[in-house]
Amino acid sequence: MPDLLLELRSEEIPARMQRKAAGDLKKLVTDALVDAGLTYEGAREYWTPRRLTLDIRGLTARSADLREEIKGPSTSAPGQAIAGFLRKAGLVDISEAQVATDPKKGDYYVAIVSKPGRAAEEIIEGVMPGIIRSFPWPKSMRSGFASMPKGSSYGGIEGKGSESLRWVRPLQSIVCMFGPEHDETKVIPFEIDGITAGNVTYGHRFHAPEAITVRRFDDYVASLEKARVMLDADRRKDMILHDARDLAFANGLELVEDEGLLEEVSGLVEWPHVLMGEFEKDYLEIPAEIIRLTIKTNQKCFVTRPQGSEEGLSNHFILISNIDAKDGGKEIIHGNGKVVRARLSDAKHFWTRDQGDIPDLATLTDSAKKFDLDLKKPLDQRMAKLDALNVTFHAKLGTQGERVARIRALAKELAPIVGADPILVDRAAVLAKADLRTEAVGEFPELQGLMGRRYAGLQGEDESVSIAIEDHYKPQGPSDRVPKDKVAITVALADKLDTLVGFWAIDEKPTGSKDPYALRRAALGVVRILLERNVRLPLLATTKDADLLSFFHDRLKVYLRDMGARHDIIDSVLTPETDDLLLVARRAEALTSFISSEDGKNLLAGTKRAVQLLAAEEKKGTVIADGVSDELLKLDAEKALWAAIRTASAEASAAVQKEDFRSAMEALSKLRAPVDKFFEDVLVNDEDPAIRANRLALLKAIREATGTVADFSKISG
Repeated sequence: MPDLLLELRSEEIPARMQRKAAGDLKKLVTDALVDAGLTYEGAREYWTPRRLTLDIRGLTARSADLREEIKGPSTSAPGQAIAGFLRKAGLVDISEAQVATDPKKGDYYVAIVSKPGRAAEEIIEGVMPGIIRSFPWPKSMRSGFASMPKGSSYGGIEGKGSESLRWVRPLQSIVCMFGPEHDETKVIPFEIDGITAGNVTYGHRFHAPEAITVRRFDDYVASLEKARVMLDADRRKDMILHDARDLAFANGLELVEDEGLLEEVSGLVEWPHVLMGEFEKDYLEIPAEIIRLTIKTNQKCFVTRPQGSEEGLSNHFILISNIDAKDGGKEIIHGNGKVVRARLSDAKHFWTRDQGDIPDLATLTDSAKKFDLDLKKPLDQRMAKLDALNVTFHAKLGTQGERVARIRALAKELAPIVGADPILVDRAAVLAKADLRTEAVGEFPELQGLMGRRYAGLQGEDESVSIAIEDHYKPQGPSDRVPKDKVAITVALADKLDTLVGFWAIDEKPTGSKDPYALRRAALGVVRILLERNVRLPLLATTKDADLLSFFHDRLKVYLRDMGARHDIIDSVLTPETDDLLLVARRAEALTSFISSEDGKNLLAGTKRAVQLLAAEEKKGTVIADGVSDELLKLDAEKALWAAIRTASAEASAAVQKEDFRSAMEALSKLRAPVDKFFEDVLVNDEDPAIRANRLALLKAIREATGTVADFSKISG
């Protein structure tokens, strides 16, 4: 069976787009081939900065012949309906159709349409231009003669204007080879915007710019390797990582690994070479986070640290070159070192400036009084400046200063609930956003919080305050850590709750996949803090918004399902009014472990039949007594059940008060035997309406008793 090799070679594709683009190409091409009636054994995508490549193995040589039966109208249908049928079936005259009979509807026309299969080459040639023209790049551009306005010309070639190809970077050549594994292959020569697919590609831009003739994938890979192009991106990543580790180790250092940076640099080079540069040790006075971000952001380089060190950095960095330089990389190292030093010099300037006084302190006294700030301290000055500038947080939610005031007030309410020192909570809430006015965060916004912690430590703040300034942003996702310090927990909750309450108030809620203000993340952060740090917070009383409570419930369900809880168990312990999420989680956890035990099975069996029968009678409107009357209990089985209900209910309620849900469920599971005996010996729907109402009240008592733990009617099994 033949194979297909496709390469789309262009100017450098942005690294962040490469992996997805290669995956998109594979899906688009394979889907199109399958839709056209072809099958294949396997497909794999590849990418480098200058090419997207697709290797499809075991492709069928042609699509199968098709025989399609098209049902038409009744033989007595009007001429207009018959004409429409002929057009649909591609027939010239109704005599070309067959007549079939339906026992109920009578005779009707049928067209038998045969479609012969097509050669794979024809199908590929037909689908490829459309795939390339409609390729889903996040950003694209027009280039070359085709991008010129319609009617304009250059050298006798007329521009095509808006009809021209849009590609992420100018497309330069296309390889499209088709054929068996061992026999001759052939070019499928489709054309797009003046580029005709052929059998020629090119290697490394500098080391091997000559043309390479290609036949099939294996010689294509081997030829590229000789031409200094490593096609497999994961192999490039692996080579970069291990060479960087080895080079660092050889110099008595450790590589500070960064998966995101590794992915990016593997998309910047076709033939990676790992080199080591250095900068002056004086720059190590700058916080490690600033050094790392400066070098990563500006030069796409890795930092290193002394072996065995977890925090401090060394003054050596790892850079990845796309050139095998004759001088061993000395000029490349020198050039990168100059840029790194210049960037670190800027960073040191930011770091030093942020520790000094703001020039216009006299204008900040009102803001200082408002937030109890000490203008002798640099971070306090930055908070006062943030307020005095009236920096907008959101057009409908006011300024950053107003937001800090709200967070401060909410944190004051939350402090006793969390058990945090209210004085430290207030100080942390006031300074939490101050670093937004520092030059370091202005240059590197991703350092907000972290730089605030650094500056707070330098001006002598309590350690809990410093920690809270950094950690109040956390957790920022399902895998991010949750604050531990009680001051940090309090401010983190206040920050996220203020955001959620504010955006709910202005009706800026997430819709579908759109969540521009990351409100789902904020709600999940609240859920994780409450559950993982054992915080009992009445959310409805705090937020005063039932719709927002429902949003928290949705995030809670996602979290609990990710933790392994069954959806029916979650539904059984969660009611629309429940606003103590920690209690819900504890109930779900206890119920999950209990329900599969013998006692758990007894609990389900003992309650389900009673609750289902009760629900059916309620639906009919049957009268149910307000309470159980001892005088109306006639049979031993119903008397025994009532005694068991009272005992189990009392024991379960006492256990629930202690939040010992397992003991509560064990108590309720003892109802199994008296319930079974009740249904064996007692007819619930007695002829006497009073006795019937009393017996239904017994069932209602079972539901109320079990309802202290969960709604067992919602549990399957």
